[in-house]
Amino acid sequence: MTIPRGVLRSQNPRDNRLLASLPDAEYETLLPRLERTPMPLGMAVYESGSAQGFVYFPIDSIVSLLYVLENGASTEIAVTGNEGLVGIALFMGGESTPSRAVVQSAGNGYRVRGSVLRKLFESSGEVQHLLLRFTQALITQMTQTAVCNRHHTVDQQLCRWLLLMLDRLSSDEVRMTQELIANMLGVRREGVTEAAGRLQADGLIEYSRGRIRVLDRRRLEARVCECYAVVRREYERLLPEAKAAAA
Repeated sequence: MTIPRGVLRSQNPRDNRLLASLPDAEYETLLPRLERTPMPLGMAVYESGSAQGFVYFPIDSIVSLLYVLENGASTEIAVTGNEGLVGIALFMGGESTPSRAVVQSAGNGYRVRGSVLRKLFESSGEVQHLLLRFTQALITQMTQTAVCNRHHTVDQQLCRWLLLMLDRLSSDEVRMTQELIANMLGVRREGVTEAAGRLQADGLIEYSRGRIRVLDRRRLEARVCECYAVVRREYERLLPEAKAAAA
């Protein structure tokens, strides 16, 4: 699956790739139950250990899945945008997870009660197959993030993070402070500052006051570790090309 670039104009449910991939009959069943919802920056989609009532389908927003330690420190384990959904526990047999989900890039999305999606998941083999493939892709991203954080440099981790963000945004600009990026990666802020400085000096990015603009994506992809390509290939392998969204 190629995650779409460009401006999302219509903002209907099928601007989400999973919803667009549903069979027509199942999509029409789900459509009246979908609620459009704003997803502002910093919104907690769900908290660690708390019961989850809704499954969220981002449209032009990005949600970070974070693992929070007892001392309050957190590390990002995955990101989800309009290629997927947030709340897999609600159809995988659980009502909560130890992770936390927070909106990292503001936008909009659609939500549906977990009980509604779970019923559709249990009654439709095609829906079940689609959601399980997405879950496998998400697990791959989580696994590769753990490997990357353990074995690769902060420069490579920052490149991976930037590319994952760009894949889910409609522009080449990411709005995020170095402190927040450091929290996401689970590294010291000074490490992110130095890594961003090297990428800027080499002409790959431009950084100013919480805004990072990618100037040369091709060279950024050449600089990143193998983890980004592993994750992208798995999403493309597991998730089908979605139907075009209705005008």
